[in-house]
Amino acid sequence: MEMKLEILGREVIKPASPSPQDFLQLSLADVYGPATYVSTIFFFKSVSGESREIISGRLKTSLSQTLSRFYPLAGRMEGHKIICNDEGAVFTEARTDLLLSDFLKNNTNSLPEFLPTIAPGESAGTWPLLSVKVNFFGSGSGFAVTVFVSHRICDAASVLTFVSGWAATAKAKSNDVAMNIPTFATTTIYPPPPSSFQSSSMDGLYEVGSKCVTNRFLFKSSKIAELKRKATSETVPVPTRVEAIMSLMWRCATISTRSNSAVPKSTLMIQPMDLRLRLPSAVLPKDAVGNLQASFFLKKDSESEMDIAEFVDEFRKAKEGVNEMIRENLATNITATTLGLNLLSHMGKLVSELKPDTDVYPMSSWCRKPFYEVDFGCGCPVWIGFTGHIMETTAFVLLIDSKDGEDVEAWISLPEQDMSVFVRDQDVNFNKQLTTELN
Repeated sequence: MEMKLEILGREVIKPASPSPQDFLQLSLADVYGPATYVSTIFFFKSVSGESREIISGRLKTSLSQTLSRFYPLAGRMEGHKIICNDEGAVFTEARTDLLLSDFLKNNTNSLPEFLPTIAPGESAGTWPLLSVKVNFFGSGSGFAVTVFVSHRICDAASVLTFVSGWAATAKAKSNDVAMNIPTFATTTIYPPPPSSFQSSSMDGLYEVGSKCVTNRFLFKSSKIAELKRKATSETVPVPTRVEAIMSLMWRCATISTRSNSAVPKSTLMIQPMDLRLRLPSAVLPKDAVGNLQASFFLKKDSESEMDIAEFVDEFRKAKEGVNEMIRENLATNITATTLGLNLLSHMGKLVSELKPDTDVYPMSSWCRKPFYEVDFGCGCPVWIGFTGHIMETTAFVLLIDSKDGEDVEAWISLPEQDMSVFVRDQDVNFNKQLTTELN
């Protein structure tokens, strides 16, 4: 059965209490990249006896309460600041006759329909900074919550902190759970941008210039173990599953792209690292909100051999190079902002490598992050999906744990002509359990 969504309403949810401050200064890291939304779609089974009205009311009320703590998400971006004016977040409600079980079996190619509509005049670089869309499935079988947050203020860890806080508020009975205001650490590490900085100058750097399609692959734990054995070397005797899968994805994507290129290009892999996991909590709390990442990158020239073990070895060295920089900076007792300047210098080296003769593959791992623990009062998600407008023009790879925590879902976006080659690669097929085209 084909899914048809009917929009039931669109409204603005304002914070339950006024913002405690007038504005939030953004950092250079916040405004460095393109203005886009980070999106995540959580699919839940409904609790027996709960109507759509009850679920919707609980989500709206708890969202209003949560925005009082995450008040910048209810503001408006002006220049390089967020004006905390309690303007609110957009809440859209929709329904379909399709059962949740039928959607999960046959309709995951409909994920873009779950995205909130961005009306004329709206954008991730102005307002709304947060948009939510709740989609109800037929016969009370379940619902999906799409969270659409501006990347100007949130990275993946920040999105999880927000959604977890919202879910805890929705699940709580009355006010029996104390909810802390998170730390908005936008300029704790990275400095504010200079007044002359033009954020739009970074837009489009990662775009490939042609329409992309997205496929997802499920790597079973047994196949991950085999892949890790293939990726083993003297220098990396025990590869991580992320290192092994990312290296495979990069290798196969590069081979696919080169097969369609008259002149082979160099290839560049970029992966962000969560600074919260690398800095003392006294410097950067684990629940801090912002773009609190450092990236490492690895470049291979157009004649490079595509060996998995070699990729993993260089992947590990590039990652450890940034980790060592952070450790050395911390050991000298420098300020957090000096560390940020050093990390920005490293980022400048990355930007200098973004050239027309280089294919760029941003890669991100959400593994070991408890997205599947989000519970709005009806149990944990049965599945989590991803889509977004940026996927239509950007090559990328995203890894996330499956619901059981043992397997890994790999989402990859490539130009259409390259994807047709990618899915036929024997190494990909060896590790592939499923593939569903999403664009």
